[in-house]
Amino acid sequence: MFDSISQRLSELGLVLPELPRPQANYLPYKRFGNLVFLAGQTSIGQVLYQGTLSKAEDVEAGYAAARQCGVHLIAALKMACDGDLSRVQACLKVNGYVQAAAGFDSVPAVINGTSDLFVEVFGEAGTHARTAIGVSVLPRDASVEVEAVFAVREH
Repeated sequence: MFDSISQRLSELGLVLPELPRPQANYLPYKRFGNLVFLAGQTSIGQVLYQGTLSKAEDVEAGYAAARQCGVHLIAALKMACDGDLSRVQACLKVNGYVQAAAGFDSVPAVINGTSDLFVEVFGEAGTHARTAIGVSVLPRDASVEVEAVFAVREH
């Protein structure tokens, strides 16, 4: 893993946003031992990606949306680590959901936006198992939603 995750984020030109409070009865993350389960994040916020992806030209925008989802996931992970991302041991699992038209078979290429980001930020610790699923609708018409599970060191 990189010496300083904060330094790596800066090198990538990424600023972690402050996440809004959930609007329903759930948490942005849940710790269980050294595992952190991150609630699904969309790209709505700093960058707005909405609507159904249906053609090859949509993959680039979908990838950017998934990357922004990853930025939001890292922000939630930082909260779960009391502000210290150096505690991250590994990304274990990523589940990505893409609002996709029937026949849109590039869902995995879209979710690569999150997967690639995690490896860029966390190095080998960012590699993970993954599922990429096309769905008919996502909250607030988001194009992409991603959730993840990380292992972190205890205090």
